[in-house]
Amino acid sequence: MSVQLRPGLAPAHRAAAARLYWAAFGAKLGRVLGPEPLALRFIAQVIDESHAVSALSPDGALIGIIGFRTHQGTFVGGGLGDLQAVYGRWGGAWRFAALASLAFDGERRAMMVDGVAVAPEWRGAGIGARLIEAACAEAEARGFSHLRLDVVDENPRARALYDRLGFQVERRRRPILSGRLFGFAGASVMQRDLGARP
Repeated sequence: MSVQLRPGLAPAHRAAAARLYWAAFGAKLGRVLGPEPLALRFIAQVIDESHAVSALSPDGALIGIIGFRTHQGTFVGGGLGDLQAVYGRWGGAWRFAALASLAFDGERRAMMVDGVAVAPEWRGAGIGARLIEAACAEAEARGFSHLRLDVVDENPRARALYDRLGFQVERRRRPILSGRLFGFAGASVMQRDLGARP
């Protein structure tokens, strides 16, 4: 039996998905969502199970996840109240303001990737590429004409993967505030036309 990809996220896998997401993005999000125990609690609490594709091992364990954003929801979202429930009134308020700098850009033709994460022991097996392709299919099924994602300058391996999968750079971003908060100098907004194949 091989690795299986399934639309959505099973409720039983919420905690595992939070751990995968934090392992992939904790270095970038740690200044805002840390410390780790609170971050894991917050992420598991706000996950939208309908905005993901899961990769499962032969024994049914969650080994990879791709989350995405549409105007109907976000894989890892949450509002001010969700943040304050975990971090307190002031802690939630400043985190909400910081996360607003990463907000969805409002492009209705594109579905936005909210993160790809693969368990370390399964990296290099092509699961990330399969998850991206599954997200493209999901975007098409939902009526989108493009799949869009951000890749930070400090992640050349991811950039090489997206190039190989047919994504094109649409524009560059050099956000001063979010760069200081999240620790990256700049990012490329990349997009794949869902009518095209690499």
